[in-house]
Amino acid sequence: MSKRVYLKPGKETRVFSGHPWVFRSDVDRAEKGVSPGDVVAVTAARGTFLGQAVYNPASMITLRMLTASDEPVDARFIQGRVREALSLRRQLGSLDCGRLIFAESDRLPAVIADNFGGVISLQILSLGMARFERAILETLVDELKPRGVYARNDVPVRALEGMEMETGVLYGTVPEQAEIEENGLRLMVDVKRGQKTGYFLDQKENRAAIAPYCPGARVLDVCTHTGSFALHAVMYGADGATGVDISETAVAAARGNAALNGYSKAEFTAANAFDDLRARSDRGERYGLVVLDPPAFAKNKASLPGATKGYKEINLRAMKMLEDGGVLVTCSCSQAMLPELFADVLKAAARDAGVTLQQLEWRGQSRDHPVLPAAPETHYLKCGIFRVLR
Repeated sequence: MSKRVYLKPGKETRVFSGHPWVFRSDVDRAEKGVSPGDVVAVTAARGTFLGQAVYNPASMITLRMLTASDEPVDARFIQGRVREALSLRRQLGSLDCGRLIFAESDRLPAVIADNFGGVISLQILSLGMARFERAILETLVDELKPRGVYARNDVPVRALEGMEMETGVLYGTVPEQAEIEENGLRLMVDVKRGQKTGYFLDQKENRAAIAPYCPGARVLDVCTHTGSFALHAVMYGADGATGVDISETAVAAARGNAALNGYSKAEFTAANAFDDLRARSDRGERYGLVVLDPPAFAKNKASLPGATKGYKEINLRAMKMLEDGGVLVTCSCSQAMLPELFADVLKAAARDAGVTLQQLEWRGQSRDHPVLPAAPETHYLKCGIFRVLR
């Protein structure tokens, strides 16, 4: 059996509940000879075996659980977990364009893999899991035969694990831009420099969900990134769509994606979302569909008060600009902004805007980003679709 790491008395409850994290404050001691990155036997204060985890005392998340059994945790074990994750994506039909591995939700903690039309973007954000990089990479290559695999380990959280940030080709060839097809729409993805792993695949199913509300509508897509919601709207029959994003680089990519699809009804502008919404509202502009997909306003619980104010402001302005019977698609990717709190923010915004909200759908992330009920951190994306009545 692996060397043991002991928890403080009474701190085994989280593990028993199925949560995959043990925080540094819950750890008592490690046996002599345990090194950062090792697979260890997680042990209650009284000596009860709780499972196995990767260990890193430098991280606030000191133990990331792998299994409740005492089976060997080696390359074969990890390869089995990768294949298990890929089997779900085969069922979903999302192997070619989708999230292949979603970290703790796929029982591969801190590992993210996305496939962009045969180019895989791979992130490993845990010291212990980095030791299994070769096993993960070889399994992805054997199973999927990609053109290339690119490491996107340029995430600051690696510093918290005592790891360096790095990027580079791990396998094959990786182009500057990879083309994907999402819901029938062609899009270019910057795998090497794009946000996160290159593109936000978690909204894929939500982008398809706007189809009934687009025909004949004038659409505003706020925080458009590379234009995906706006371009979906045009594909689904909108009279015109305007995308707004603060990033000049993202707007240039959005314009390129519009040209790729031959869409002249989509236009994009670089502007601060709050300032742009205020200006459009002051001009009395009206839309049949408004999409709000901002970045995470709340990185943690301490930032919730400011985030709540920000979410209320952009939703209030969007509600005021919607035609009677228009549709609001509003999102929050802040895990700390719990669904109940986000719903309260929307109710407060509707009250101040003097409108009635009819909830049509309450959605989350795409199914290739599965949720662990025992780990609420894995359920981070909220997407509400509402009809706005005056």
